[in-house]
Amino acid sequence: MSDRVELTGDIDLLLDTLPLHITEAIRHGEGDPDDMLEIVMDLGRRPEVRYRTEERLLSEREVSQEEIDFVISRIGQFGEDNRAGIPRTLHRISGIRNRRGTVIGLTCRVGRAVFGTVTIIQDLVETGKSILLLGKPGTGKTTLLRETARVLADEMRKRVVIVDTSNEIAGDGDIPHPGIGRARRMQVPRPAEQHAVMIEAVENHMPEVIVIDEIGTELEAMAARTIAERGVQLVGTAHGNTLDNLMVNPTLSDLVGGIQAVTLGDDEARRRGTQKTVLERKAPPTFDVLVEIESWDSVTVYDDVAAAVDAILRGEDPPAEHRSRDEDGNVSSTSVRREVIDAPALGRRSQGSRNGGFRDERTMMMGGSGPRLRERSGNSSTTTVGTTAPSTGGPTQRIFPFGVSRNRLESAIERLRVPAVIVRDMKDATLVMTLKNYYRQSAQRLRQAEEHGVPVYVLRNNTITQMERQLAHVFNLNEPIEDEPYPQRRNGEQSVEDAMMEAETAIGQVMTGERSAVELAPRSSYIRRLQHQMADRYNLRSESRGEDPNRHVKIFR
Repeated sequence: MSDRVELTGDIDLLLDTLPLHITEAIRHGEGDPDDMLEIVMDLGRRPEVRYRTEERLLSEREVSQEEIDFVISRIGQFGEDNRAGIPRTLHRISGIRNRRGTVIGLTCRVGRAVFGTVTIIQDLVETGKSILLLGKPGTGKTTLLRETARVLADEMRKRVVIVDTSNEIAGDGDIPHPGIGRARRMQVPRPAEQHAVMIEAVENHMPEVIVIDEIGTELEAMAARTIAERGVQLVGTAHGNTLDNLMVNPTLSDLVGGIQAVTLGDDEARRRGTQKTVLERKAPPTFDVLVEIESWDSVTVYDDVAAAVDAILRGEDPPAEHRSRDEDGNVSSTSVRREVIDAPALGRRSQGSRNGGFRDERTMMMGGSGPRLRERSGNSSTTTVGTTAPSTGGPTQRIFPFGVSRNRLESAIERLRVPAVIVRDMKDATLVMTLKNYYRQSAQRLRQAEEHGVPVYVLRNNTITQMERQLAHVFNLNEPIEDEPYPQRRNGEQSVEDAMMEAETAIGQVMTGERSAVELAPRSSYIRRLQHQMADRYNLRSESRGEDPNRHVKIFR
C-alpha cells in the first residue's frame, strides 16, 4: 500500500538469534522478507519459514535440542504464557514444552509496526468512543491496535496507557518500541493479573485512553466495564472472530451487553408472534463500536453495538458497514445489505423471525436445507427465504404468520420451493397463517384482514407438516405432503417437536445464566438422544437421569 510505511527494520535482530544455517537459508532463499510471518523450529523436525502465501523448509537437517537452547540463550526470559521477546523489538518467540517443562519447540513470529493501517477506522478512533477489534489470528489486530495507540498519543495528544500483557504491543524489554509513539506502556507480571493492571492504570495514571490486547477472561471483561463507566476510552481486542462469536461466549458476552432470557406475558408474546421466553440484551455494551477485521484493507464496522446486538436477537440484519481500502489508500464504504445466516449458537433466529427461542434444531441436526439468504431493500419488511428457484409459477405470496413459528414456516417454504416471502406487518400480506387459539382470541383483527380480501389460513398445530399442507393447497401442488417426519411419543405424550422446544428453552436459560442446570421432562431414548445432541451443539453438558418411564435429560454447564 502506498499509504503504509513500515517502521520496523529489525528483522536482522530476529535472524541473528537463530542458528547460522537457518539464518543463511532465509537470507538467500526465494521468499520476500517483507511477507515473512514466522520461523518454526521443532525438535526432531526440519525447520521451516512461513510467509503470507506459502511455507518453505529451511534445511534437510532436523532441529536439535542444542539449536533450540542456542536460540533461548539469545532472547529474553519466557513468562508464564511461554512467550519471550528481543529487547526493543516487536518480535515474539513462543515456546512449546514437554511434560518436564523443557522447551522443545519454538515459534519465532515477526513483529512489525506499520504506519497508516489505522486510516481505515481513524474517524471512529477520533470520536472518543470505545472500540473493540475482532479477527482471526494473523489479520493484523495487534498491528492496528499499536498504530491506534500511536495516533491517539502523537496526533491527538491524548494520555494513552497500554496494558501490555505479553509485551506484544510495545515489544520486549523496559524501553518500549517507538511504534507506540508517546503512549505509555504498563507491563503485566503474570497474564492472570491483567485485570488488576487495567484497574491500576485508571486509578494511578489518569489516562484518557486505555489500550488492551486480548481480553479473554471474565475478570478482564469486568475490569473493562469498570474502566468504561469511568469515562475512559477503551481500545482493545478480544478472543473471537465476529460479533456473533462474542454474543455466544458466556465469558465475554458482557463486552457487548450480555444476553438474558426474558419471559413475556401472554398478550405481549401474542403481539410479537413469539414464544413466551425470548432473548434480550442485558445491559449497555462496554464497547460502543465493534470492528471485524478481515485484513488491514478490509473491515466490517458496527458503529452502534447496542443496535446491532438488539437486531441479531430479533433475527434481523444488524446495521453494519463494510470498509475497504484500495492500492492508492482511498477508503470506500458500503452498507451491508445481504448476509448468509449460519444459525450461531446464541439462539439467533432465521431472518425475519421475532421468535425469542433457539432456531428449530431439526433443521440444523437432521440435514436442513442449507443457508438462508436474507435480502433487504430500503425499508422493506419483506424477508426472502430460500436460495433455489421456486418450483411453481404465479405471483409471489406475502405471508404474515400470526402466532405461527416463522422459523418453521421458512423451512416449509424452502422444502417446497414455492414463491413465498414472510412479511412483518399484516397490512403487507396477501395471506395470513394462524392457529386455532389465536383465531379465536384475535378474531376481530383477523376478520378485518379477511374483509380487506386477505385470506386467513387456520392451522391445527404449529408444525412444519401443517404449514406444508397449507402451502401445497395455496400453490396447487399435486405432490402429497409426507406425514410428520419425526416419530410421535406413545401413550398420547408430546411430540419430538415439543420436546426439542423444551430443550432449546432450557439451553437458553443455562447459556444466559438464568439457571445453572435444567432437568427436562421424561422422554423416550430416541428423543433423549436428540436432546443430548442439541446440548452438545451449544457446548453444554447433558446427562440422562432416573429410570424408565421417568428417565430424562439434565442440561448444565
